[in-house]
Amino acid sequence: MTHQPRSATAGAGTPDPTGRPATPPTGAGTTGGTVPGGGAVTEVADLRVVVDRIEGRSVCGLAPGDFFTVTDSSRLATAPGRHFCLYALAAVLPLLPAKQRTLDPADWLAADTEVACPDPEERLVMRIETVGTSRIATEELT
Repeated sequence: MTHQPRSATAGAGTPDPTGRPATPPTGAGTTGGTVPGGGAVTEVADLRVVVDRIEGRSVCGLAPGDFFTVTDSSRLATAPGRHFCLYALAAVLPLLPAKQRTLDPADWLAADTEVACPDPEERLVMRIETVGTSRIATEELT
């Protein structure tokens, strides 16, 4: 995939694990603009999923503040030397493609950011945050 550089806004937020500055989404999920050569560009939000809290007993080894990121539409990364629970990941994964796109403000998913892990003893709650925007040549998306 050929990716366009992220637009950066000074002081826009905390850098993601790759050190790139966080930028708010501007039309994430929209098709607009062109790449060199004249092709269309799609903007998608880069996301961070953070363990917000654990209301039970932690059995998977995660702690509040642990996170993973999804950048460039489909690249998942954890912090160096860290992991993320497969079951917690399975709970949040179906929501991520929608959260990468621009949602109607009346859509429930536009306002809801918390997702619970299915383990009833752990009661781990994750928060989905938007941390930037990727511009990708539309022809390279499936």
